[in-house]
Amino acid sequence: MKALIHKSRLMAGVLAALLFSGAAFAQKIIIVSHGQQNDPFWTIVSNGAKAAAEDTGADVQYRAPATFDMVEMAKLIDSAVAAKPDGLVVSFPDESALAKPVRNAVRRGIPVISMNSGSDVYHKYGIAAHVGQTEFEAGEGGGVRMKAAGVTHALCVNHEVGNVALDLRCEGFEKGLGGKVTVVDTGGNDPTQVRNAVTGRLSADDSIDGILALGPLSAIPTLRALKDLRMMEKIKLASFDLGPETLAATEKGEMEFLIDQHSRSCRAICRW
Repeated sequence: MKALIHKSRLMAGVLAALLFSGAAFAQKIIIVSHGQQNDPFWTIVSNGAKAAAEDTGADVQYRAPATFDMVEMAKLIDSAVAAKPDGLVVSFPDESALAKPVRNAVRRGIPVISMNSGSDVYHKYGIAAHVGQTEFEAGEGGGVRMKAAGVTHALCVNHEVGNVALDLRCEGFEKGLGGKVTVVDTGGNDPTQVRNAVTGRLSADDSIDGILALGPLSAIPTLRALKDLRMMEKIKLASFDLGPETLAATEKGEMEFLIDQHSRSCRAICRW
């Protein structure tokens, strides 16, 4: 579980970035993410925020909407700004929805760091730094790996269509694969909904030989769909982001590889 530990280090790095960006005497830092409460990726990030607070001695508050809801997230950022924190950390999955509250924070002199999503736009809004990966290139790397494994027609299972970071992962994946990529919009992260969406697409097209999920919330239901359809031998499955179940599946050879933005150690433990 070495890579999971690095998620705590990510948050420590975010807080350190705030300290060096103008909040040298930061006491209160508010984190607002788009992460859904049932997503194991964001649970670990939240735990990392707590660990970083202990490491730095700062008052760190983590806030997120219950679902992928940009209207609610914008309200959470506005509320955080009104609390006058010494620093603000935000994920930035939708530029049009979040630009105004982020600009407001910067105008009020609050040091802002973006994390996870926003690597391509953060500099436009006066955000001091971004901590995360370049999503298109990460997806492209996954496509290259799938191509090397012999995949020619893949699905990109997207549980948050409209999240620019996830859209870029699919676009990069298509470029890296150099073959056909069909994006599956699951309409959310409900496991049954994801499994049904994937099952329907696989049942309708027998040319599919690879699948890239964009996180544990889509990877695990997709894996179950492949098992139900007895397609484990035919279709290669990979995913973004680490979680206990995806790590276990990769170690058992049920998944080809994982791509994780928090740690390069994935190359050693995730068969990347």
